[in-house]
Amino acid sequence: MSFVVTPQGFELRGAPFRVLSGAVHYFRSLPEQWPARLRMLRAMGLNTVETYVAWNYHEPVAGVVERLDHLAKFLDDAAEAGLYAIVRPGPYICAEWENGGLPAWLTGSGVPLRCHDKRFLAPVDRFFDALLPLVVQRQVTRGGNVLMVQVENEYGSYGSDQEYLRYLADGLLARGVDVPLFTSDGPEDHMLTGGSVPGILATVNFGSDPRAAFETLKRHRPDDPPMCMEFWNGWFDHWGDEHVTRSAEDAAATLEEMLALGGSVNFYMAHGGTNFGTWAGANRGGTYHDGDYQPTVTSYDYDAPIDERGAPTEKFWAFRAVLAKYNPDIPEPEPLPPVLTPRTVALGEPTSWRSLIRDGVRSPMPASYEDLGLVHGLVLYRAELPGPRQPYPLIIDGIADRAHVFVDGQFRATLERGGTNTIDDVPGPATVEVLVESLGRVNYGPHVGETKGIRALRHERQYVHGVTAYPLNWEDVPWGSGVEGAGPVFTRGVLKIDEPLDGYLSVPGGLRGYVWVNGFCLGRYNAVGPQRTLYLPAPVLRSGPNDVVVLELDGVAQSAVSIDGEAGLG
Repeated sequence: MSFVVTPQGFELRGAPFRVLSGAVHYFRSLPEQWPARLRMLRAMGLNTVETYVAWNYHEPVAGVVERLDHLAKFLDDAAEAGLYAIVRPGPYICAEWENGGLPAWLTGSGVPLRCHDKRFLAPVDRFFDALLPLVVQRQVTRGGNVLMVQVENEYGSYGSDQEYLRYLADGLLARGVDVPLFTSDGPEDHMLTGGSVPGILATVNFGSDPRAAFETLKRHRPDDPPMCMEFWNGWFDHWGDEHVTRSAEDAAATLEEMLALGGSVNFYMAHGGTNFGTWAGANRGGTYHDGDYQPTVTSYDYDAPIDERGAPTEKFWAFRAVLAKYNPDIPEPEPLPPVLTPRTVALGEPTSWRSLIRDGVRSPMPASYEDLGLVHGLVLYRAELPGPRQPYPLIIDGIADRAHVFVDGQFRATLERGGTNTIDDVPGPATVEVLVESLGRVNYGPHVGETKGIRALRHERQYVHGVTAYPLNWEDVPWGSGVEGAGPVFTRGVLKIDEPLDGYLSVPGGLRGYVWVNGFCLGRYNAVGPQRTLYLPAPVLRSGPNDVVVLELDGVAQSAVSIDGEAGLG
């Protein structure tokens, strides 16, 4: 089967074919949920699904590639649902995903990123050698459903290394990719000139004004058909900001204009899903992405037409009405199963974070998370201030991203990245402890690849040397150890159910922390909002008792969590 690019559009088997695609990231939902999510895409009127490949999801440890069967199953489930597929393998993906998909073990090593440097390209090649065979065998040219494969991602927003882009493109071709390759960038002159590759299809990403975007694309690439590879019909949220929404009417009007201009489209997102665990990324504010650090919330609902648990929204029906004019073969959406009935789950047996302290790593200066082989979590840094000496300010440099500070076992303050990094009037001798929590690594712009932890301790201007770092394994809590002193605390309870169903969990009295159900981390919660609940997917649950664990970082030991059937955003 052939799929080719023409100046007018695409052709499949020699006939005109308009790509009507929607983004669904397999790593943001559970395998049991993919078939229903994909059938919902078909019911909205789409004929294709697009997904990124998150490198760090598949290679969490250097040289250990895992879970490639997830991508294979997702593509096969898409074919079963009657959908073609677009694959965007990176190596960088952005996606508001931790570190833009780049593994922390690589970015923490200090190698130059996203350029023609062998230190970066060697691990990329190793990963692509493992990944691409399953994509290649599923191309439409070989009887599968993969229509197109992307070269890098929005590279024009980052760099201008054409040798790097050409190297990646040649590598895809050499590994057997024979469907069209493409790039995607913003409809800006510098982005298209920096991110596109001669001879490879260029597409554009935007949320409004398709005529202007397509005209810009045509100026640069007169022989490329108009395609919006990311139609931003919603948006993502940062902690502490307002929940971002876009009206169904406005988004549908933009879609209608885009299709009337002859364009193909990929909805970003069609179904957003969830940043389970610690996978949520972060951004830096400001025009040039050099401003304040802004961590992304756990939910990736994105105000998409298919919501976080896979239900159609008002936007779904508005898009379906437009798409029906171009794709009349649209099935009816399937009804979703019921949700959990509201209930309260009591929590007890509080246990201190100190019970997790095990062997440490001592070094002259504080070891980073990456030095410790850790991606995220909690690390305790401990050092001794010499003395006797009078009180001086204790300064903690390079906090990434929050720090509970203790002096001689007494809690003194919680410090955050971007705020004050100083505690006044600390005399010596004293034992200083800094309990650090990491948040998402920046996923977009010049600050991708940052490290976590702290950079240094200073007493007045003097560096404090000899720091021991203790990584805390929060998945191995020694219950029954009790609570000692101030600071973060674990509690647990039991959720009893007759049948596993979707639900939403909240921690009514919690300030900020994490929740696990049956050992699966639902993600982070934070009282500043806008997210008020954590999505609890049915596949995580089992009939009968289910273990619930809460780590409350800033408040008191939590006594209960609430289960509801409705999401809390905004």
